[in-house]
Amino acid sequence: MSANRPAAVVVLAAGEGTRMKSTTPKVLHALCGRSLVGHVVAASRELSPEQLVVVVGHAREQVSAHLAEIDAEVRTAVQHEQNGTGHAVRMGLEELSDSGVALDGTVIVVCGDTPLLTGETLQRLAAAHADDGNAVTVLSAEVPDATGYGRIVRDDATGAVTAIVEHKDATATQRAIREINSGVFAFDAQLLTDALGKVRTDNSQGEEYLTDVLGILREAGHRVGACVAADHREIVGINNRVQLAEANRLLNDRLLERAMLSGVTVVDPATTWVDVTVTFEPDSLVHPGTQLLGATHLAARAEVGPNSRLTDTAVGQGAVVAFTVAEGAEIGAGASVGPYAYLRPGSRLGAKAKAGTYVEMKNATIGEGTKVPHLSYVGDATIGEHTNIGAASVFVNYDGVNKHHTTIGSHCRTGADNMLVAPVTIGDGAYTAAGSVITKDVPPGSLAVARGQQRNIEGWVARKRPGSAAARAAEAARREDEGQQ
Repeated sequence: MSANRPAAVVVLAAGEGTRMKSTTPKVLHALCGRSLVGHVVAASRELSPEQLVVVVGHAREQVSAHLAEIDAEVRTAVQHEQNGTGHAVRMGLEELSDSGVALDGTVIVVCGDTPLLTGETLQRLAAAHADDGNAVTVLSAEVPDATGYGRIVRDDATGAVTAIVEHKDATATQRAIREINSGVFAFDAQLLTDALGKVRTDNSQGEEYLTDVLGILREAGHRVGACVAADHREIVGINNRVQLAEANRLLNDRLLERAMLSGVTVVDPATTWVDVTVTFEPDSLVHPGTQLLGATHLAARAEVGPNSRLTDTAVGQGAVVAFTVAEGAEIGAGASVGPYAYLRPGSRLGAKAKAGTYVEMKNATIGEGTKVPHLSYVGDATIGEHTNIGAASVFVNYDGVNKHHTTIGSHCRTGADNMLVAPVTIGDGAYTAAGSVITKDVPPGSLAVARGQQRNIEGWVARKRPGSAAARAAEAARREDEGQQ
């Protein structure tokens, strides 16, 4: 639990985000496997706040449903009309007050479109606010180019913040300042509540600005301070698809750096993409062109890629997965998958099992050491240990209405080009002949042959395809055979 646990965190997520040019609310756009507002909520949770309230407005039903899904304890407050940031915070505090929550301590205000903001930075802000005894503390950042941002103006003697001046209103001297306002604040709860009641709307937008609270508190003799973020990129807000892509790249780089520093080899970070929920063990290896998504986990010495996409997939120790798409799969220790394999949900490979080239699996459990080497579909099946499935085999699991299950025992050998028509069971140690269509159960240790007996009809080509290239070739072969006799 944070040593400077705030009374509340208020997340502002009511805006429409028209510059995204999207039917999806801006704060629900995703990067690295989590929505924009989801990243902010996760960072806020690292503070262990007594209350966490998200102010919603545009598409509030959709945003509220998403919040309930990702964090059941988040409260929502509705800003029916977007009347400014001060108004939004007031709606958040009123929601808490109407619920009987008496705020005493620090209130952190964050923006719902800043996915790069970290819990560590919010903790530093809360600590600086408490240590300096401020009425309000601004999270600021030193940026290379401050054009368009509000400048933080400080008292030279005390370092206290005397004003936040918007770029258009700044003097030449103020425009030279590179410390900017992030829109993230720590407030004394009671002073914030009182000051919000004094915020006016006599401005060009006719809105209640949260930044006006700083002036109100300063004029009342309270101290306003600032805490500088260690990395200015953390405060970047997302307003369009270009900024979304830039933030995605930055966050992905951060995640890969963390993985590499913990012992993971990432051959080409520029072409490797991971979600925030992906986990690794030391000495796992990721080749170029790989996407690791959802709750994917790579165990020690697992090797994935190149050109693979794994979603919610567990890869066991020493397993090798190449040129593969997998979703909701479990790959056992030492198993081999690919190239060009497709593991659909419910695919489970045992230790040292194999799903080879152009193999598709769905809802299938494959035992230890069992191999499905190539050109096969295995759906709704259970296969025992150390069994070999012949090339070009199809587990025929669908009768047009219902799905059915196939069971194959251990130490079996199925022939190439088999059709296994479910429901069917093949016992331990059984064999099936190449080209068979297996529709009945095969007892243990048996050989099943289910194909028509071969017949050769002499002279068929000459009679049915006279004058064709095949007929001429056959005639030439016949004469050559006669000449050799």
